[in-house]
Amino acid sequence: MLATLGLDATTEAVYRAMLAHPREGVKALAARLGMAEADVRRALDTLSELSLIRPSYEQAGELRAVSPEVGMEILMARQQAELAAQQLRIEASRAAAAQLIAEFADLTPTTASPGVEQLVGLDEIRNRITGLARGAQTELMTFAPGGGHQPQTLEASKPSDLALLNRGIRMRSLFQDSVRNSQTTVAYATWLSELGGEVRTSPDLPTRLMIFDRSTAVIPVSSDDSAAGAVILTGNGTLTALCALFENVWSGARPLGVAQERDESALTAQEATVIRLLAQGLTDEAIAKRLAVSPRTARRLANGLMERLNAASRFEFGVRAVQHGWLPGTP
Repeated sequence: MLATLGLDATTEAVYRAMLAHPREGVKALAARLGMAEADVRRALDTLSELSLIRPSYEQAGELRAVSPEVGMEILMARQQAELAAQQLRIEASRAAAAQLIAEFADLTPTTASPGVEQLVGLDEIRNRITGLARGAQTELMTFAPGGGHQPQTLEASKPSDLALLNRGIRMRSLFQDSVRNSQTTVAYATWLSELGGEVRTSPDLPTRLMIFDRSTAVIPVSSDDSAAGAVILTGNGTLTALCALFENVWSGARPLGVAQERDESALTAQEATVIRLLAQGLTDEAIAKRLAVSPRTARRLANGLMERLNAASRFEFGVRAVQHGWLPGTP
């Protein structure tokens, strides 16, 4: 009955038996249910991992099942977190799909693919972007991941940015939160905002990306080296997905001048992102790369969150994060 909530038949039977006969131990439960004691112990391990049993307050060394009201709330919260995590993976896969298209185009440079144009070298990339900027009619949407940007790169983009804004083109730029520690990048973003551009930051961005007029996207072949090569994407399906991805991230980002706020769980956006990445099994080093911060900073964030929940391991942290509603989609 509870398989959809993550309990197999054996584990559910043990849970129900513990609710009905709270003082029975492993041997008695095994006899009542007609199971091997090893199967009962495995079910108890699963129930413990799901926080559906707890030590008895009255009898030391004994276990008690939590009430069905609390237990079902925990299972529902866990399922909601898994669904939310799956939705986040779907959103991230949109960018990954575009990245795969870019990499495939780089591997097969002689193959003509509808809606895909390959660019090789920094000069060709910048020349093509300049042409797209000159031909833009309505808007430019940009993902600019990474920490602080090189001053020369920011200065080189100013003439094009100014020309776009003077023509009434709507410019929306998304940086990562970590750029707030870079004076040159903040100065550039402030300059852009004062001229009418819209700038927001998000803890994590999936890839470097520029979308012109919702009809043409520029994405690098390599997320680690944007100068190595890029592709121009014009396919309707790809552009629809990339625009949806941008709008989704944009809606959850905060304007540059707005101070970091905490949600109803007293978490900042960066902390919530760290929790999501921990739930996906990423290491401190991988999290640092995603957030464009140092491994030491990523480790400090992760350890601080674990301490707040008194979690001794990352698995225990995941369970308690679900119980506290810290994972996306939990109550």
